[in-house]
Amino acid sequence: MKRSILALLTGTALAASSPTYAAVKTIVLVHGAFADVSGWKPVADILQSHGYSVRVVQEPETSFAADVAATRRVLDTLGPCVLVGHSYGGMIITETGAHPDVKALVYVAAMQPDVGESLSDLAGKMPAAAKSIGPVGDGFLAVNPAAFASDFAADVPNPVARFMAISQVPVSGEAFDAKATVAAWKQKPSYAVIPTQDRMINPDLERFMAKRAQSQVIELPGSHAIFLSHAREVAALIEKAATAAK
Repeated sequence: MKRSILALLTGTALAASSPTYAAVKTIVLVHGAFADVSGWKPVADILQSHGYSVRVVQEPETSFAADVAATRRVLDTLGPCVLVGHSYGGMIITETGAHPDVKALVYVAAMQPDVGESLSDLAGKMPAAAKSIGPVGDGFLAVNPAAFASDFAADVPNPVARFMAISQVPVSGEAFDAKATVAAWKQKPSYAVIPTQDRMINPDLERFMAKRAQSQVIELPGSHAIFLSHAREVAALIEKAATAAK
């Protein structure tokens, strides 16, 4: 298992179905809290190897409004696309997914809020197993580095998980309390990846949100960092969304 994951991380194992007849050729990837764009590299490599154009949004994580604005700036430069969000990134794609060029939404271990709901609201309904998020000053939050591997990336190779822990991007606490004003999944087709061993978001909460949104769901055995440990399956679902998009 570790060997195959490392191969994905280095871009040497790129296998999924051909997207020759995909209706949408552009994919926009939005990372979640405590992470940055680098985590999407295995998925991006697979998609690009199959002819997709990929853009990865580097949102600042300084506020929900700033993160939404960063995503809209990217969307405004593209044509039809599939919008993908991980974790807190699900809040962002739900808010920005009403953009006319977004044809489908893919939630990867992600929040799927309704209008008026915040990440904190949803997490409070079905608490996650992890208790490692805490303040780091100036209103920002981070995961305790000592617990990062076990809580966020338990099925990722240890050297990668350790680097993720020390390079994590703190997120504004305000972003977790900001309420969605749009629920794009009510207007656009949606898909969801649910990791059954997710400790950062309760898998039962992910199931509830996906069912409410009538998302097409796949469940995979893995951690919150499912985009790394199961990059091939995540990319395949994104390709499915692109092929079905209208």
